[in-house]
Amino acid sequence: MIVYEMPGKENTDATLKLALDTARGRGLPLVVASSTGETALKLSTLVKAEAFSGPVIVVRHAYGMEQPGVNDMPREVAQSVQADGITLVTAAHALSGGERGISKKFGGVSPVEVIAASLRMFGQGVKVCVEVSLMALDCGAIPYGTPVVAVGGTAAGSDTACVLTPDYTANLLATRIHEILCKPHL
Repeated sequence: MIVYEMPGKENTDATLKLALDTARGRGLPLVVASSTGETALKLSTLVKAEAFSGPVIVVRHAYGMEQPGVNDMPREVAQSVQADGITLVTAAHALSGGERGISKKFGGVSPVEVIAASLRMFGQGVKVCVEVSLMALDCGAIPYGTPVVAVGGTAAGSDTACVLTPDYTANLLATRIHEILCKPHL
């Protein structure tokens, strides 16, 4: 496992390269989180440069996260990534979504938020890797029961990659993390 000195987007290039090499070497789909599209564009460039032909899925969050009716990934970026053959998944966060809305309104914490907080003990990026894999599986972008190489990050960019087998969000505790390829020292 590679451990980065600090979290953040300065690790994005190395994380994406490691994840792509692992996906290629093991014949696995690649699932990558991208909110604003910056990571998605870097991934697209790398996929083309490396002539990677395996399944590549970029997962962005649902509309309205920051502003009603708006997605943080500009439409032009989404179209560019899709034109490059990358599957784009747009979905509510699997490890917060509606439950966070209820917690905000009524106080307290939900069981899913406890799971998310527990995954963060390994780092924010590990939680994101699990989350985007659940979202991709729920949307049918990856086959059920197949391990994937997942990429997530801490705040901005990508600094974490894992090999895991997600289950559907409705059965999220059946998800298995097989290996953490890289993450920041926290």
